[in-house]
Amino acid sequence: MSRSEPTDTDKPSPSVPPNQAPEPAVPGDQLAAAKKEATENYDRYVRTVADLDNFRRRTVREKEELRLFATSRVLEDLLPVLDNLALGLTAAKQPGADLKTLVGGVDMVLQQLKAALAGHGLKEISPAGQPFDPHLHEAISHQSSTAVKEEHVMTVVRTGYSLNGRLLRPAAVIVSSGAPAKEGAKA
Repeated sequence: MSRSEPTDTDKPSPSVPPNQAPEPAVPGDQLAAAKKEATENYDRYVRTVADLDNFRRRTVREKEELRLFATSRVLEDLLPVLDNLALGLTAAKQPGADLKTLVGGVDMVLQQLKAALAGHGLKEISPAGQPFDPHLHEAISHQSSTAVKEEHVMTVVRTGYSLNGRLLRPAAVIVSSGAPAKEGAKA
C-alpha cells in the first residue's frame, strides 16, 4: 500500500453527519459556563430572598398600621357626639336648668350616637313581642302572661347588638310561658 492512497483511518467518522459541526468538548469551557450559570442562579436566589424578606416586613408594618388606625373612621363620627354631650353637661350645670330641655337634649345626643354607630354596621336587637331565638336572645327568666304568646319575648331587659350580621351581644329578655295554669285544673 502506498502513502498516497487514503486509508480507512483518514476517512471522516460516519457517526457525525457531514453538514453538522461537532460540539466543542472542552471541559474548561463547560466548567466556566456552569460556574457562570451557578453564579447567576445564586444572585437570583439572593435577590428573591431579599424581596421576600422585604415583603414580609412591609406586610407586618401594614398590618400594624391597620390595627392602629382601623377605628379612626368610627371615632371621627363619634367626636360630634362627645362635643354634644359636653355641651349638655355644661347646660345641666347652669343654675335654673330646665330638666325637660336637658332630657330632650340627651335624647337627641343618643339618637346621634345610634345613627353614627348604625352607619358603621351596628344594629340593635330589641325583640319585644317576637318569638324567642336562642341565637340572638338570652333568656333570663320566664313569666306567665295572657297578653304575650308562649315562647315569645315579653320584655327586653338589655338590648342586644350585631355588627354587620355578627352577634356582638345577645339581647337579655324575659320570655312568656303562656297563660297561667288554673288552680282547679290538675294534670
